[in-house]
Amino acid sequence: MQFKLLLTALPALFVFLHGSFLLPGQPKEALQPQNNTLFEHVMDIPVPVGFERSVSGPQTFSTWLRNIRLKPDNIVYLFDGTPKKNQSAQFAVLDIYVGPRDLQQCADAVMRLKAEYLYSQRKFKEIVFIDNAGKKYTCPESPDALAFEKYLEKVFSYCGTSSLEKQLQPVTRFRNIEAGNVIIKGGFPGHAVLVMDVAVNKFGRKLYLLAQSYMPAQSVHILRNPRNKLSPWYDADDLSDVIETPEWTFLKTQLKQW
Repeated sequence: MQFKLLLTALPALFVFLHGSFLLPGQPKEALQPQNNTLFEHVMDIPVPVGFERSVSGPQTFSTWLRNIRLKPDNIVYLFDGTPKKNQSAQFAVLDIYVGPRDLQQCADAVMRLKAEYLYSQRKFKEIVFIDNAGKKYTCPESPDALAFEKYLEKVFSYCGTSSLEKQLQPVTRFRNIEAGNVIIKGGFPGHAVLVMDVAVNKFGRKLYLLAQSYMPAQSVHILRNPRNKLSPWYDADDLSDVIETPEWTFLKTQLKQW
C-alpha cells in the first residue's frame, strides 16, 4: 500500500539495529552505525551443483545482502506477532526488523534493505527516497539507530511501489540481472521483490534468489520458486517472459536497478 499512517512514537524498550534489538542496559555504542567491511557470515543457502555465486567486492550491496543472517525457524510472522496464514511461500526468513505497525510491506522492505546497507557504509547522503509528488526524503546526517528508524517510518508512510518504480532505472536486458536489483510493479496495490543473490555456471547460465515482504507487513523472506526444481533459485534463462512467484506474477521487463 502506498499511504500509511505516520508514526509519531517508537516502542520505549526496543530499538532496531541491523536485524536485532537493543535491550535496556546495552551500551550506547550499540546505537552507532557499524562498519561492515569485514564479513563473517554468508547466507546459508547453497547454490546448485555446477554454479558459483557471482563475484562481488567486500563493500558492495550484493555482498552485504549475502551476509544477512537467516532466522533459525522458517515461520513468517505479521507485524503484530501472529503467524501469516500462508506459510508456503518462503524458503527461509531473514533476520530483519519488521516494526510494530503495518508499515513495512513489499516496497518498504526493499527500501529498508537498501537504506540499511548505505547506513552500514555511512553513506547517509545517498539514502534518499522520493514520493509520488516528487518530494525527497533524505536521511539525517550521522543518525543514531533511533533517528534512522524514525526516518524510515516517514519513508514507509509516503513512499511505496508506485513511487519506487519511478525512482528506479530499468535494466534493459534481463540476463544482466544482479543482486540488489528490484523487480517491481507499481500500483495500488503493486508489489516489489528484491534480488538477493546471483549464481552463474561455466556456460554463463544465471540463477537468482528473490526476497519479499507482503501485505500486511511481515517477516522479510526468501521466496520459493513454484515453477522450478532448483527452488528457491530462479532461472534467468527461463524462456518465459513472466516470473511467477508464490504470491505475485511479474514481467521480466519490470526489472529495475538503483
